[in-house]
Amino acid sequence: GEARDARDARRDTMLAAPFDATASDASGAGGAAAQRSRASPGAADAAAAPGARCGHTMTALRWNQKTKIVVFGGATELEGGHGGDDGGARGDGAMSPNVVSNAKDGGAWVKLSGATNALHVLDPCEGSWSKLECGGDVPSPRAAHGAATVGGMLVVHGGIGPDGLADEDLYVLDLATRDPKWHRVHVRGEGPGKRYAHVLSFVAQRFLVVIGGTDGSKCVDDAWVLDTTTKPYEWSKCNPSGPIPSARTYASASTRSDGLLLLCGGRGADGFALNDAYGLARHRDGRWEWAEAPGKAPTRRYQHATAFVDARLHITGGASGGGQLVSSDASMSMLDTSAGGGTGWRGPEADSKSQLPFDASTLVGRRCRHTSVSYGPFIFVYGGLRNGALLDDLIVLEEAPRDSGTTRAERTRELSTLIDATAPAWQKWLADTGLSAEILGMQSPRNTRDSFAINTNRDDAAYSNGSFSSPASPEVSVLRPLGGSPSSPDSPDSMNEAAEKELRHASAQEAAVALELVARRKFSLGGSESGSPGSSVHTPSPAFGRMSSPDSARRTPMSEVRLHHRAVVVAAAPPDSDSKSTPRGVASLVRQLSIDQFENEARRIGTPGADMLTPGDTPAKAARARRAQEMAAQPVHRAVLAHLLHPHTWEPSSDRRFFLSANAINELCDAAEGCFKRERTVLQVNGPAKIFGDLHGQFGDLMRLFAEYGSPSTAGDIAYIDYVFLGDYVDRGAYSLEVMTLLLALKIEHPNQVHLLRGNHEESDINALFGFRMECVERLGEAAGDAVWRRFNALFEWLPLAAVIEDRICCMHGGIGRSLTHISQIDALERPLNMENGGVELMDILWSDPTENDGIEGLRPNARGPGLVTFGPDRVKSFCETNGIQMIIRAHECVMDGFERFAQGQLLTVFSATNYCGTANNAGAILVLGRDLTLYPKLIHPLPPLAMESLSPSDRIDDNLWLQDVNRERPPTPPRGRLGQTQPMGSYGLINPT
Repeated sequence: GEARDARDARRDTMLAAPFDATASDASGAGGAAAQRSRASPGAADAAAAPGARCGHTMTALRWNQKTKIVVFGGATELEGGHGGDDGGARGDGAMSPNVVSNAKDGGAWVKLSGATNALHVLDPCEGSWSKLECGGDVPSPRAAHGAATVGGMLVVHGGIGPDGLADEDLYVLDLATRDPKWHRVHVRGEGPGKRYAHVLSFVAQRFLVVIGGTDGSKCVDDAWVLDTTTKPYEWSKCNPSGPIPSARTYASASTRSDGLLLLCGGRGADGFALNDAYGLARHRDGRWEWAEAPGKAPTRRYQHATAFVDARLHITGGASGGGQLVSSDASMSMLDTSAGGGTGWRGPEADSKSQLPFDASTLVGRRCRHTSVSYGPFIFVYGGLRNGALLDDLIVLEEAPRDSGTTRAERTRELSTLIDATAPAWQKWLADTGLSAEILGMQSPRNTRDSFAINTNRDDAAYSNGSFSSPASPEVSVLRPLGGSPSSPDSPDSMNEAAEKELRHASAQEAAVALELVARRKFSLGGSESGSPGSSVHTPSPAFGRMSSPDSARRTPMSEVRLHHRAVVVAAAPPDSDSKSTPRGVASLVRQLSIDQFENEARRIGTPGADMLTPGDTPAKAARARRAQEMAAQPVHRAVLAHLLHPHTWEPSSDRRFFLSANAINELCDAAEGCFKRERTVLQVNGPAKIFGDLHGQFGDLMRLFAEYGSPSTAGDIAYIDYVFLGDYVDRGAYSLEVMTLLLALKIEHPNQVHLLRGNHEESDINALFGFRMECVERLGEAAGDAVWRRFNALFEWLPLAAVIEDRICCMHGGIGRSLTHISQIDALERPLNMENGGVELMDILWSDPTENDGIEGLRPNARGPGLVTFGPDRVKSFCETNGIQMIIRAHECVMDGFERFAQGQLLTVFSATNYCGTANNAGAILVLGRDLTLYPKLIHPLPPLAMESLSPSDRIDDNLWLQDVNRERPPTPPRGRLGQTQPMGSYGLINPT
């Protein structure tokens, strides 16, 4: 009973213990510090750790593929009166030697001295400190300043030091370079000026925001914004709508992962502590808006610290005014900002059954001027003031699993991906919190959770001009494949010859099903060997006359759509030689590589007749940790999101039973169908946007893409970026039900931000044969499964067929084929649609492909089967010019690098499922369209076979083997046009296009 009570306490209570981080001997910590560490461990510990201080900042960022926590500045000495029990809470804490007293509170100010500009780095995974010595334009010693993370850079502003107010410039430190240096960024025009006790935050992944503080003479209530994407940099005064927060100093602000800034507490101009909270958001139309959080905080406070864990803001410590610190029993509170019944303020909950050695409120209580930062479910709290003494302790809190709706077992698996349980600091912390026994046996991670997707290979000179932007030509770090050739570091491992032969010889079977439907139709597909689109004639509809009518004036876009010259690649690291490789024991390596390094991707846009290169090998992507999530009692789409949307920790059920009933699925389809019926056949989408290709039931790949590059959730990036999916959600893979139900739930939850287009597999005659119907029947039962399969296909007939992003990019599943000349042709198709009544236009939209390369123009036979066509670069150019757009993005084809250019880059193919059908060994990719209309390819590679070996045979479900009979009997179209290989004409009975 006592053991059970202890386990329950560890689930329902926030765990806390001191964290005795050691000194690091890593070379990245700086040569001098490393030498001290090797020569004298005791001296290294003292030099590496920040030591006692207050008024400092602590931020989390990515450095050398790992999350690091950076402590900068602060005051390291006290002088003058200690103020009894005021703990340094009185006054502004000015460090100017001229400020010694204030009659308002009837007592002496606590005067701080010994301000520093030292930089200390904590590795939260390994539990080690290092001191970093950086040159360049080093900021002056300061405290009460602001700091924020912009990508992999630390940005510092304002503060006060021994000589008074710090200057008004921004100081930027890029830790991703080999020799990190400070750079001073001069911002033109009027700005926030000199101030301290303010907040600095990075909002909406784009804007630096300064709020409040004091200029040394008065408390200010203004807000300033700097757009980091626009040069020359310029501050602009922010005039948000909504309830404006009052002037305040020593408030705390944190930015939620979706870009929302939350301003909490502070001390008002009247000197009294505040207990309010305001959220600041930027809308897509450029408007800024304040919104007041519901209710009031349990305690008034300032000089406190805040940190977000998912959508929950945790507040620690602070001063309450009148020379008093917030009491220990009220030192912690939480504001839940998620959309649900739990939204609002919550104070700490005492647990009478708890037998834990440390109480979180006691450890972090009665302190002010400290700082905190989150790392996964952990909150790191460092330093501060208590009873007139500076603190040098580091406390690590773990949010209660109950707050995030997880079990302790699920949380333990999550922790194993974040920390090295063998590190001395973590060994002691786990023992102190009673978690040692539970985490034993877990693989030591290599910090696999990637919460900050940044460029880790910036050029040293990238910020010499004080720029936040990425350099033009970063140094490329070559990743060697596991057992592969170093000649092609970025392309997926090639298929073995037998697997490719198997795919090639039966690739037309999938298309044959669709061609059977052609015979039942009342129209002719027409010829396909000429360069003419045939006799198809179309009169553009008035609705799309603006963008597609041949008589309308063509718009001149303000910005050009362009493909970025680098792709983000997530690859696998070699498994540990002394431990069994598991999905949680493989490091996540993130690189940005030139797209010219990919040897498969550019095969179609090469000079006609030029020699093609032989593709090389590439490392495989590390496996992701997965866990199951219990479903809460709520609307069906919310239940689906709660159960499935766990990118870092989702794992499949071992018994293959689906978690929703047939009635629940019908309810989900009804709600989603209503969304689709309210939409047009061609969607108008605003940027920025993420564009996904074929998923084919590979739910694990969808979760990996969400984990690596952001997920559509409150804690993700849905607030400022749209999601566009190009079809083929079902068939071939093992988890089509998971893919479809999650995407439909996302559509219902975010109808204006999530966009689903139709693919050729969203058709009953196709998915009856290629796995989806089989999956429904197997996982739901014969009768219920067949009914659900029919309901899904009825919904599929309402899916939109195309999307136009920012009036510049046309997205569809297949292509323009022989029949499409105007986008309005697509919009004129009336839904519901199926293959029998959709006409040649629907066949082309869903089934056509580009020709083999830019040298093959016009229309040619398609290797998928007779009657289907491929279209040349001339058709692409003509379509874009006619419709006033700049690019076509489509899916439909498995391409080895996950994305592929055609028509000199005017058409892009994107394919998101890795190792298609278990044989293609291709990478998966998405395309991210930025606000500047730059497209960024972001890749994942297939999981290595070793990643599955840790699972027992009874627990393991091989996604690639579940439909092996279907895939063997009806193989998919292989990645066509592999470099250095030719396709035998006898396989398809087609003419040689060259």
